[in-house]
Order: sequence, then C-alpha cells, then structure tokens
Amino acid sequence: MISFSTLIDSGHFSLLENLNMKQYLRERFLKYVGFNTQSDGEHHSVPSTHNQFVFAQFLRQELVSLGFDEVQLSDKGYLTATVPATINDVPCIGFIAHLDTAPDYSSDGVSPQIIENYNGQAIALGLEETLSPEQFESLHQYVGQTLITTDGTTLLGADDKAGITEIITALHHLITHPEIPHGKVRLCFTPDEEIGRGADHFDVESFGASWAYTVDGGQVGELEYENFNAATAVITAIGNNCHPGSAFGVMINAQTMAARFHAKMPLKDTPEFSCDYDGFFHLIGMEGVTEKATLTYIIRDFDLTLFEQRKRWLVDLVEKYNSELKIGKLSIVLDDSYLNMKQQILPHPHIIDIAKQAMHNLDITPIVKPIRGGTDGARLSYMGLPCPNIFTGGHNFHGKHEYVCLESMEKATLTIIEIAKLTAAEHVKIQPQQ
Repeated sequence: MISFSTLIDSGHFSLLENLNMKQYLRERFLKYVGFNTQSDGEHHSVPSTHNQFVFAQFLRQELVSLGFDEVQLSDKGYLTATVPATINDVPCIGFIAHLDTAPDYSSDGVSPQIIENYNGQAIALGLEETLSPEQFESLHQYVGQTLITTDGTTLLGADDKAGITEIITALHHLITHPEIPHGKVRLCFTPDEEIGRGADHFDVESFGASWAYTVDGGQVGELEYENFNAATAVITAIGNNCHPGSAFGVMINAQTMAARFHAKMPLKDTPEFSCDYDGFFHLIGMEGVTEKATLTYIIRDFDLTLFEQRKRWLVDLVEKYNSELKIGKLSIVLDDSYLNMKQQILPHPHIIDIAKQAMHNLDITPIVKPIRGGTDGARLSYMGLPCPNIFTGGHNFHGKHEYVCLESMEKATLTIIEIAKLTAAEHVKIQPQQ
C-alpha cells in the first residue's frame, strides 16, 4: 500500500510540486464562492435561478481553456465534459457536483475568512458570532491546518463548490499527466440539487458512465451509499373569515386548526432529536390567514417499511383530527421525493470497494455512513447510474457556521485521481454488471 506521504515525497503527484495543489484549490474555491447560486424552489424555471446558469457558463469557458473534451452546457444548466482515456477497455466513470447553494440561507456577497495554522480556539465570525470547538467538536481535528470560514453573514458555499473545485482540479491533473493510466472520465455539474431537482433533466444515456460518484459529502473519509427515503406532506386547513366582532358561530380560524394539529405531532420524532438511522417528521413551513393555513412536513426514514408506516400514520392522524372537529376540515397531499439508493448500489459492490481502496491508498480511513439527507446520487441510482457519495472536506453546510479545511480538499482531490487510477488497474476483475 502506498501512503499519502509517500506519494507526496516521491513526487508521484507532480502537480503538488509544479502548481502547489493547495494554493490552486484555494484560489479556485475562493473564485467560485463569489458566485451567488442560491436555488429557489418557488420558481419552476430550469435552472430555478439565472445565477446558476451564469456560473455554469463561467465554468464551461474554464473547462475549455483547461483542455477538457466534449464540453457541453445544456439549456437546462447541466454542464458536462470529458477526460479521454489513456488506456482502452476500461469502464467509463463519472464525478458529479451541484452548482446551487441552499435556498434557505444567503450566498450573496460571500466573504470568506482564511485561517492559517488554526490554533484550536473559537473563530470570530463578525462582531457577535463565533465558530467554536465547544459547539462544533469537529474543529478539534483541524489544529495546525488551514480553514476557510464565512464572515458570519452568509453561508460559505462549500456545498458544493468544494466538490466542483476538487473535481476540476483532479481531472485537470489527469489531462496534464497522460502517463497516468485511466479510462474515460466524465464530469457533470447539475443545477437545483438543493431543491431536489438536480436529476430532473440529467441524461444518463448521453453521460455514458457505467457508474459515478457525487462529490458532495462532509469530513475526510466519508463514503455514503445509503440515504433517506423521502416524502413531502402538505396539510391544508380551510376556514372561514368574518369580522371578529361578529365571529360567534361563523368564524373558522384555519391557523388555529393548523396549530392544534401540529401540537398532536410527536415532540421528539424530529430532526433535532434524531441521529444515525433514526427517521423523523420535520415541519419545514407554516403559513396562513384565518381563511386558509398550510403546514408542510418532510418525512424521512432509511427503512422503506417504516417510511410507508410514517406516511400512513400521518394520513390517519389527519383523519382522526377531522373526526374530532365540529367545524372545519384538514386535507393532506403526499408526494414521494426519492428513495434509498442502497438497493441500487449493493448489486455493484466494486463501486464501493474502489472508493474504499482509493482512500486506504492515501492513508484515509473510510467512514461509511448513511446520508441523513438527499443527494442527486439517490435519484440517479434509480435512473440506472449507480452513484454513491464521497467527501469534500466541508462542515456545517447551509448556514453561517459552514467551513472547509483546505488540506481535506486536497485529500478529496487525490481520492478522485486515485479512483480513476484504480478503476483502470482493476478493470479486468470489475467489469460492470449488465
């Protein structure tokens, strides 16, 4: 087994000597987070925000200038490109990241802070906020390393501009080092992942990969091929408005109906009381006036049977609540969002084995864990493209405490390169199942 330090010391990755990979990653990442690419679930255009398309156009020009082949940007904002194979008869693989940032926290005017040689103490984010190891224990593992944080007013955008940075850096290394044996490698940067639409217009057939990896995870070593089964429930209360001075026997306050319904939901079956393989109900939105009110829940569970039971339980609760009402009524609409990709990945164990071995070869301990959320990879796996998720090095996504470790980004970049190499080295033993 070749260690991470040996690879560096031997000059195996000459990019580290010639271009200083960390500096290259840092400058590229800081450039990318300057693009405000929030998606917007209220808009049904594709992509949902024009700024995502602007960023994709910028990346398209960059990929062309870097020597990528088959650089294409669709009218829906999907950017694809190719690194040609250096050896034949190797399965084509892909790497995927998303252009957008979370819609529920600002990415306008991102002003990153660079913390060199982190000393293990709390980091000031503006005048009042801090990024503290007492609150975020993950910081303890980064003493002496370089952190990139927010300034406390926006998110950072490491989710998933760190992934984009790492994919481009890794694949450009393959382009500039044709002596490295690898098969054809594809990349795709998708819009609107954060609002669950990232796979809506993904053309699996034209992408042409036997399998792929989303580069959208957290700390070093994360390797994920399980995710929640997911659904959304919208519960609507219809009331009746009138002047409050003459409301007796006439007014039906839909907001009150909705509030009393939510009070019947299980207090601790929620994200803030859940971890590991726990499922939950999560109230993500409530709005209304006297005449009409809505409650929007997301339903999550890793186990498909328990997932179906959750949906049935919520429908039954609405029916029971309605039976207790003397006036007024609630209705519920359920929509499935995505399913656990585990069942689509397990028939192809070599996909996971290659990622694990790539990490081992770089002295990285794989952390195999479920994704407590969604990913483009889940839907793509059901569309015929098995697609587990690997780490980017970021933490605390979707908020002002988001940060990424530069050394972790370097390790993610080297992992992508190593996956491409191992796929070539092992191709005789791992021909994809038809």
